[in-house]
Parts: sequence; structure tokens; C-alpha cells
Amino acid sequence: MLLEFLGAAHEVTGSCHFVSYGNKHFLVDCGMEQGPDLYVNQEIPVNASDIDYVFVTHAHIDHSGLLPLLYSHGFRGKIFATRATCELCNIMLKDSAHIQMFEAEWRNRKAKRAGKPEVVPLYNMDDAQGVLEHFVSCEYEKQVEVCEDLTIRFVDAGHLLGSSSIEIWLREEGIEKKLVFSGDIGNGNHPLIKDPKYIKDADYVIMESTYGDKLHAVPPDYASELARVIKETFIRGGNVVIPAFSVGRTQEMLYFLRRIKTEHLLPEFEGFEVYIDSPLAVEATNIFHKSVSECFDEEAMELVKKGINPISFPGLKTAVTSEESKMINFIPKPVVIISASGMCEAGRIRHHLKHNLWREESTILFVGFQVPGTLGFNLLNGAKEVKLFGEQIEVHANIENLPGISGHADKEHLTKWAAAFSENPPQKVFVVHGDDEVCNSFASHLRKELGYDAKAPYSGDIYDLMTGECIKEGTREIVKKKEKTSSRVVSNVFARLLAAGQRLITVIQKNEGLPNKDLAKFADQITALCDKWDR
Repeated sequence: MLLEFLGAAHEVTGSCHFVSYGNKHFLVDCGMEQGPDLYVNQEIPVNASDIDYVFVTHAHIDHSGLLPLLYSHGFRGKIFATRATCELCNIMLKDSAHIQMFEAEWRNRKAKRAGKPEVVPLYNMDDAQGVLEHFVSCEYEKQVEVCEDLTIRFVDAGHLLGSSSIEIWLREEGIEKKLVFSGDIGNGNHPLIKDPKYIKDADYVIMESTYGDKLHAVPPDYASELARVIKETFIRGGNVVIPAFSVGRTQEMLYFLRRIKTEHLLPEFEGFEVYIDSPLAVEATNIFHKSVSECFDEEAMELVKKGINPISFPGLKTAVTSEESKMINFIPKPVVIISASGMCEAGRIRHHLKHNLWREESTILFVGFQVPGTLGFNLLNGAKEVKLFGEQIEVHANIENLPGISGHADKEHLTKWAAAFSENPPQKVFVVHGDDEVCNSFASHLRKELGYDAKAPYSGDIYDLMTGECIKEGTREIVKKKEKTSSRVVSNVFARLLAAGQRLITVIQKNEGLPNKDLAKFADQITALCDKWDR
């Protein structure tokens, strides 16, 4: 019974954990790295076709974004997630595939002119569509027997619509061990979604530490603060541009903007317009509407009972087509623009930045975590000039950060979540999903404050869950800059072919015991294929 750490070890993104026991293999999350990588990540130690299951904590791309790549390499197992996560992945993974394909096409136009080799997308729409057929929808708080010796349960993590911590019971050779994967733990007191639930027992806890070294400021009155920013910007005649994640943060902003409208917090600009410029955000908002009873908190439910839509109001407009998006920048009056991506690394937000960063009357308002090295991080930390679409843009706009809006628990709330296990202390707590030093410092904090045996594993570290001992140390190798820039988009097509061959071996092994007639037919088909391509 082994646990191997593959992603988000001493890093914030790219969550991926591998568990094997008996002849079974499964992943908890399969996320894409966003922003710069610090450490070299280990590959999944088995063929993708040998993975039986994936359990997904939530739909954010840094937890789900490599599932289509896993599928393209031969995975055909089941993917378990909450209902809302399944629905959000349905739009987010297809959107991610679209971005991969669009970026590859754009790079190839430049590469062809420069005589450089073709860039291949990490995965395509067929891969995204294919993997979505393997999702299995689960309800909160209900145990699911995945197979004879594996049971899971999803518990609300309060981070995002459908987000969860996952309880996993494993049995091997008559011994049962319980693992708890925290997923991303919510900050509590958020609009719309419920607060995180606490779990009281586990043998092993694998928990995030994104803000494990920070204490969030006392939350301001978000609606009042947002109204202040809008008022000051509109008086100057500029736009308020809000880079926001399409899922979660956009809907929270709509909640606060509705309050501004209904509570008349901007009497000078009562009829102001808000544009959601993100097809993904529009689809995600529709999923929020469908998840009222399952995920909404008490305050949001009270509004619903009164016939009030918590995230809709007069003056709210959407831009779905590219033409509708372009027209926003020609509106003669000041408006609020909410667009993705939240860290300004891709998507339509970059077009709105191009049109507004140079304008001293406009405001760029950040409302979410910015990974170091991203464009959003650079702007928030005083960049005077940025490059967008090959053009140098001087930054004259007002750059603001709305403090306190965070989907992640801070040090105090993370400690409270971990302390729920204190009556029956876990054998070990593994601290992941945090910056390099944050993982170390928060693990040390758990040792001192709660007396836990807390570790901050690196990618490739393998633990024997029967004994709790580390049986293999992974890499501590720092990513080289060249590798970092090239690995984000380029995919080796030959590697995909090799993965297909490895899947063929797995399929052959699974067919052992079939009638000789069927095995002979299968062998003839493989031989014919080999004859066709043998060079």
C-alpha cells in the first residue's frame, strides 16, 4: 500500500497523488501546473492504461487539467467527483483543450515563418470529450464502494462549487487504512457556497497549505469596497477591469455587484453596466443556478426563497462571441468588465488589459491569488511595462487589490481544519500545495502546535502506508529555465504513440483467458497493423 507524491509538492499548482495497493492504482487529482515550476515533477509511475480510478477534489484546472492528457495516453478507468465538479469539468476541460489548440495554432504560424518545428497541443478537443465520458457523479456525504476493497466519501471543502475533501478507506491483506485528501480548503464566510466541513479521523492526512504562512485581514465589507473602486474609476471616466477565474470568483463578484445595485451603494451611477466577457464564466454561472440546494449556503438560500437571484441584477450583460467581446472596448461610457483568466495568463482578459492598462483613468482590480511569475502577479507588484500580443504596453492604469477575497483558508483556518483530527491523531500529515518554504513552515507549525508527525514531501517521495515510512526519496532537482518555457505547450507526438503501444500491452493482458478463436483474431489484427507500419 504505497502513496507517491507527483505534483503540488513544494509548489502551489499541479496537484497529483498516486496510490497503489494490491493490483490497483489510482490518482487523487490530475492537475496542470500554472505559472512557473520550481521542482521537476516525477511522471506517473505506471502506464496511464494501468490506472483504474481518478478521484477529483474539484474542477480547477490545477487539479483536473491533465485528465485529457491522461486519456490521450490510454487511461480508460473511472473518474469520481461530485455532481457539480462533473458539470464544471465538462466545460472547463473543453475550454482548456480549446486554449491548448488555439495557442499551438498561434505558435505554429510564427514557427512556420521562422522555420521552426511544429508545436503540438498538450491535448485536443477529442481528448477532452473522451475523458468526460468516464466521469462518475457522486453526492456529498455518501459512501461509495468503488470496488471490494476501496470506499470513498466526498465532504464539502467550501472552496468552490462542488469542491470536496475526500475520505478514502483502503483494505489490503486484512488491514484497513483511511486517507483524507483535503483538496483546497475554503476560507469560510464566503458568499454563495457553504463553509468547509471538518473530518475527525484518519490514518493519513494530505492537506493543502496555500496560505499556510499568512493570516487574512479582517474581511472588509466587500460590496462597499467594490463600490468605492467603481465610483473613483467612473468619476475619472475609466473602466474597471476585473481579472477573475470563470468559476467561483466571477460568481462571487456578481453577488457583491448585486448588493451594490439593490442597496443603492452607488447612487451617482445607479444604472452602471457590468459585462461578463467569458463564455466559460457564462456557462459556469448557469451551473451555479442548477446547484442551489446542494451547494448554496443559508444566506444565498434565503434570497432564493424570496425569489431573488443572488447573482443577477439589472445592467448585467454577457459577451459570448469574439465580436461581442471586441465591442466592449468601444463602449463610450465607463463599465465594469469581468473577464478570464484570473492570473491574466490567457483568454480575453489580455485584450482588455491591452485596451486599458495604458489609460490612467482605468482601474485593474485583482480579486484572487496570483502565482509568482504570472502577468497578474507582475502587475500587482508594480510592473511599469508589459508585453501583450507582441506589443509593449506602458502601465498607467490604477492597479488595485481587493484584500480578503480568497478561496483558500489562511493559517488559522488551516490549523483549525487540521485540529479536527486531534482526538484521534493521524499517523502522519503530509503538507502539500504550497510554496517551497510555506510547505516546510506549515509542517513545522503542525508539529509544534498540534503534535502531529507532519512532513512536507517532494515530488517522487514514496511512503509505505502500512508502516508510515518513506521508502524512496524523490527529486529535489530545480527546473531549468529552458525546460520550463518549452514544456507548457509542446507535447511529443511520438510519446503519444508509445503510450498507445503501452495501452495495447495492457489490453492484451486483460484478454488472457478468452477463447483461442478470439485471441487468434486479435493477434492477426495486431500483426496486420504492424505489417502496415513496419519500416
